[in-house]
Amino acid sequence: MFRIGDITVPNRVVLAPMAGVSNYAFRLTVKEFGAGLVTAEMVSDKGIVNKNDKTMDMLYIDEEEMPMSLQIFGGEKDTLVKAASFVDRNTNASIIDINMGCPVPKITKCDAGARWLLEPDKIYEMVSAVVREVEKPVTVKMRSGWDENHIYAVDNAKAIQEAGAKAIAVHGRTRKQLYEGVADWNIIKQVKEAVSIPVIGNGDVDSPQIAKQRLDETGVDAVMIGRAALGNPWIIYQTVKYLETGDLISDPTPKEKIDVCALHMDRLIHMKGEKIAIMEMRKHAAWYLKGLRGNGRVRRKINDVDTRDGLLNILYTYAHELEQDPKAS
Repeated sequence: MFRIGDITVPNRVVLAPMAGVSNYAFRLTVKEFGAGLVTAEMVSDKGIVNKNDKTMDMLYIDEEEMPMSLQIFGGEKDTLVKAASFVDRNTNASIIDINMGCPVPKITKCDAGARWLLEPDKIYEMVSAVVREVEKPVTVKMRSGWDENHIYAVDNAKAIQEAGAKAIAVHGRTRKQLYEGVADWNIIKQVKEAVSIPVIGNGDVDSPQIAKQRLDETGVDAVMIGRAALGNPWIIYQTVKYLETGDLISDPTPKEKIDVCALHMDRLIHMKGEKIAIMEMRKHAAWYLKGLRGNGRVRRKINDVDTRDGLLNILYTYAHELEQDPKAS
């Protein structure tokens, strides 16, 4: 375990915030597989300040998720501080996280997300302003740099620590890389060596063995798993157990995958209603099917379904076929 301010995180496996994915239904499902900390998808500071209905819905947190981190983004100090203060006083989030890594142009054009990576002084100004106004621990998630010529990860991390943040998550890619190429864990190691607050490493952690290797090589306090958990919350459980015992837990059966997909879907329906939830679950269902034999034809069927019962019928029929004939395609 490790601590972020006064919050105890029970193990060294953290779920990354992923836009359009990390809502309550997904987070709780992953949490039940043992994640030490889950992080919500980023929320706009202006959306919070303006009490936008959709934004307010994104602030929902279930007590079963604890500890959890709620991530905000913004490019202006005034609205960022107001949004953080609202989260501090009006939500049950354990931690307030500031996004300093989103590479999407519509975010960086607003001086938010990864745009901060070019200005250590602004980082200090913005983070310290938030820290002064809230009681919950403040953390930052950042990338290694803007591009290969502008990598200020160590200076940025020192500014974050000096500003009073209680932990830093570092994605080992630059803004220019987006999600391509390979994450640079040497930079993450440099950050860990430069600061005394907890550092969480992120990037290309897609197996329990890689997680342990990165922890051993860099000395980071935890690893953050993102895309590898899409449709595969078992990787969280497998990684936690491997780090604790050295044992590798076997992969789930097709039916076990569909059972969890169904649970995830029902939670999403409870949140958003059947019509919207099924539209969103199409991508999640495809992720749950990843690695299963002959899933291409099933994914095509999924794209045409618009009801809970219709989706479950497709998925369970497919799982039954695989169990009857594992070699079928």
